[in-house]
Amino acid sequence: MLYDLAIIGGGPAGTAAGVYAARKNLKTVFITESFGGQSVVSDEIQNWVGDVSVSGVELAKRFEKHLRAQEGIEIIFSDKAVKLEKMENGEEVSFKITTEKGKKFETKAVFLAMGAKRRKLNVPGEEEFSGKGVAYCATCDAPLFRGKSVAVVGGGNAGLEAAFDLLSYAEKIYVLEYTDVLRGDEVTKKKLQESGKTEFLMMAEILKIEGEKLVSGLKYKDRKTGEEKGFSAQGVFVEIGSMPNSDLVKDLVKLNERGEIIVDHKTQAASCLGIWAAGDVSDVLYKQNNISAGDAVKAVLNIQEFLNK
Repeated sequence: MLYDLAIIGGGPAGTAAGVYAARKNLKTVFITESFGGQSVVSDEIQNWVGDVSVSGVELAKRFEKHLRAQEGIEIIFSDKAVKLEKMENGEEVSFKITTEKGKKFETKAVFLAMGAKRRKLNVPGEEEFSGKGVAYCATCDAPLFRGKSVAVVGGGNAGLEAAFDLLSYAEKIYVLEYTDVLRGDEVTKKKLQESGKTEFLMMAEILKIEGEKLVSGLKYKDRKTGEEKGFSAQGVFVEIGSMPNSDLVKDLVKLNERGEIIVDHKTQAASCLGIWAAGDVSDVLYKQNNISAGDAVKAVLNIQEFLNK
């Protein structure tokens, strides 16, 4: 069977693409390991449009329910696309997808929404308190820490911007950097310094995130003196970067220096004709659920035009 479209990924981008593909009556196969994307670990999401507050787990359930309510879409759940090949027959181009469980699909177009995985600290307490004080998105979770002390791990642009997002809410912000240099924007750094709320801890190696049911503090080693130190905090924002899940197409499309798929932001088309991408696997500037969903809709509308031609 030749599908019109294959969608890979079950986060906000993939789900939105699936819903719109069904509405456009495209013969679609939808392949995902799970639903929800990175936000599934969030205890409370307050910026998903239409919901004052929703947990990541609940949002994932809604994604799946909405997608399964659509007609004409084949859902391959709890499986992973591991190989994507471009097939050429004269002027005709199609793609062959092989999954981890050995299933094979051929399609005229491919939409990639595999997202990204956050770089982890890999220290005691990080996994245990994920969603219980440990967070990976200040834009999403900053309002949950109103009046509290928080730590931001990472002194690059992501870390400084996270600390800036927290200024309106947190009472005290500790920014911890592994090296002796803050690599983030000087303007943001100056604003943080002038806030009176921010303390920079350089040459800091994170040892442990502490707590019982919720985060209560953080332990680190001063790499300059070797001394182990700590402080009380109710939140720890890990901002040491992310890695896009783009290995599947690294030989098919152009990637930027971070490994993100480069797309035309008017259409979400990648450099290889017949492939589109959206969400955190793409080179979108702002990594947000609402933006991922909107970009996916944009992509499917363009895919429909492509298939009609």
